Amino acid sequence: MGKKTSRWLFGILLLLLIGIGLFSWRQKQQKVAVSSSTAITQNQQKTAAHQDTIPTIYLHGYGAGARSTNSMITYAEEHDNAHRVLTATISRSGQVKLSGSWPKNTKRPLIQVVLKDNTNNDYFVTREWIHNLLLLLKRKYHISRYNTVAHSMGNLTFLFYQIKYGQNNALPKLKKQVNLGAPFNGIIGMDDQPNRNRLEKTGKPKYFSSTYQYLLEHRKDYPRGVDILNIFGNKEDGTNSDDAVSVTSARSLRYLVETRAASYHEIEVKGPGGQHSKLHENKAVAKKIDQFLWHN
Repeated sequence: MGKKTSRWLFGILLLLLIGIGLFSWRQKQQKVAVSSSTAITQNQQKTAAHQDTIPTIYLHGYGAGARSTNSMITYAEEHDNAHRVLTATISRSGQVKLSGSWPKNTKRPLIQVVLKDNTNNDYFVTREWIHNLLLLLKRKYHISRYNTVAHSMGNLTFLFYQIKYGQNNALPKLKKQVNLGAPFNGIIGMDDQPNRNRLEKTGKPKYFSSTYQYLLEHRKDYPRGVDILNIFGNKEDGTNSDDAVSVTSARSLRYLVETRAASYHEIEVKGPGGQHSKLHENKAVAKKIDQFLWHN
C-alpha cells in the first residue's frame, strides 16, 4: 500500500471518529435538555398545585400548645377530607421550623402552629413570628391565600399581623378568619370584669382596653374582603363570659372590622360547652368552623 493511500485511509478514519464524537455529544445535549425541561415542568406543576390550594393555619392561645388545636384538626380530618400536612414550630427568637410533608393533591391542607414561647403576649413581637411563617410558606410552597383558626390570645397575634401586613400585596392574602374565645377588648381578671362593659347600639363598646384602643386606631389597616366567623362562649352562670373572656370583649371585634370584612358572623356557645378551654374541644364548634371554611 502506498503512502498516498495510507494518508487517504487515515483521513477517512479521522473524519468518521469526529463524526461519531459529534453525534454522541448532540445526543447527550438533547437528553440533558429533555431532562431539564421535565424537571422545570414538574417544579411548575408542584408550585401550581400548592398555589391553587388554600391552607388553614391553626394557632393556640396563651400558655397552650398543640393540644388546644388537636381536636379541631382531628375533627376536620375525620369529617371534612382535610389533612394536617405541616407543623410549624416557632422558636423563642421567632425562627420557624416546618415538619411534615405536603402532597400536591391535598384538597384541604392544615398547618398547626406551635409557639415555644407560649406566654409571650407582646403582639408586636408575635406578629413578626407569623410574618416569618408566611414568608417561609410563600417561598417554599408558593401559597397565595390562607385561612386562620385561632383560640384565645392567638387571635390577637393574627389581628396585629393583619393590621401591619394584611394589605401587603407581596404576601399571601387572608381569605377566611375564625376567632374562638378571643379577648379583643379585655381579659377577665386583668383588664376586664364580668358585666362591666357593654356594647352600644352602634356596636361600639362603652369601655376600651389599651389593646382595643390600639386596634381601633388602626382598624383602617385591616385588609378588605375577609370572611370572618367569631365564636365565643357564655357559661350562663351570671358572668356573661366563658370564664376568661366576656361576651362583650369577644363581640367588640365587629366594630373593628365590619366596614372592611366581606362577611361577619357570630356564634354564641351557651352552657358548660362554652367554657373557655372547652370551646376548642366542642365537636359542635368544630362542625361550625368546618362548615364556614369549606361548605359556605
